[in-house]
Amino acid sequence: MPTATAASKVASPKPAPVPDGDFYQLVDLLTPDEKAVVKKVRTYMEAKVQPIINKYWSDDAFPFELLPSFKELGLGGLGFEGYGCAGGSQKLFGFVAMELARTDASFCTFFGVHSGLAMGSIYLDGSEEQKQKWLPPMARLEKVGCFGLTEPLVGSGTSGGLTTTAKREGDTWVLNGQKRWIGNAPWCDLSIIWARDLADNQVKGFIVENKSTPGFSVEKIEHKIALKVVQNGQITLKDVRVPEANRLQGGNSFRDTARVLRMTRYMVGWASTGIQMGAYEATLKYAQERLQFGKPIASFQMIQDLLAKMLANLTACQCMMLRLAQLDDEGKLGDHHAALAKAFCTAKSRETVSWGREVLGGNGIVADYNVARFFADAEALYSYEGTYQMQNLIVGKAITGHGAFL
Repeated sequence: MPTATAASKVASPKPAPVPDGDFYQLVDLLTPDEKAVVKKVRTYMEAKVQPIINKYWSDDAFPFELLPSFKELGLGGLGFEGYGCAGGSQKLFGFVAMELARTDASFCTFFGVHSGLAMGSIYLDGSEEQKQKWLPPMARLEKVGCFGLTEPLVGSGTSGGLTTTAKREGDTWVLNGQKRWIGNAPWCDLSIIWARDLADNQVKGFIVENKSTPGFSVEKIEHKIALKVVQNGQITLKDVRVPEANRLQGGNSFRDTARVLRMTRYMVGWASTGIQMGAYEATLKYAQERLQFGKPIASFQMIQDLLAKMLANLTACQCMMLRLAQLDDEGKLGDHHAALAKAFCTAKSRETVSWGREVLGGNGIVADYNVARFFADAEALYSYEGTYQMQNLIVGKAITGHGAFL
């Protein structure tokens, strides 16, 4: 017969596997330098953001005290070359976005709006002089930007229906209108405003220096149920005068705006994948620790079924986004590619986080367990940067040759 000591060794439970949302080990496809950046971001988010983010989410507030330390990560302008930008591949940008959203989608959105939408507008549509002037301080996060396209009455119809207008008077442009749901707007330093030129009816972009421009005002949007850490605003422009030097010289039609949206739209796919990653890992950890009937609920068949389905959604999205980043790095990314990924990943994200909330039962609606935050935030990502239905129509046009928008 085995001794008592031997028997106890046999009976000792194995340590539970550490929750890991990278089931297919996709991080191994990064270079050593890229891995180091991703690791640095994960360490920062876990050490600095995770301990405080639930309180800020509950308070509908942004953790401004984190900005000095976040600047030190040197991520501004990730994916852009020159002008003090961080550079790197779109694959790296995607993995970083996924890591940010793995802890908090709002923090990822703040960064994406600034580094992707605002900086991207200047990088893709600005003149050389504008790039030299604005991109270096934005890359250092000394100046933070926002992107004003959506309006109170115009969302999906921005390509042809902007009500914000621009009228040229000599070397000055006069802007009038409103923008809504603009992330970072209540506190940032500059806004990229897209307006319809009354002279030719084309969409043009403008750099508005918020704090020094008369007629420019922002009202914070209150009572959100998703992305509560991001400060969204409604911008009002009343005879705002902008010099010709601040008009984006390469932003002369909605096609130029769309170049920015193409890049940032698929970044929402990375963010929604990161949400799934965070929700899956938090749910698995909870299931390993939560005891019912004397056993961890992770040992129950129905819980394992939900966890496996969460992981399948997450892994499918990771693989799709990785291929999309490769297409972008190869210069092959099209609007239809970005649209399919945005629609698919955000839809799967809603499904994944709902399963996580289900596993947690009543605790799934309490912010303290993190999953509730992911559950709510997934709703915003599903809608912004173009609705699910609009993305499918972009894909539909590409695969059938027929536009069905109207």
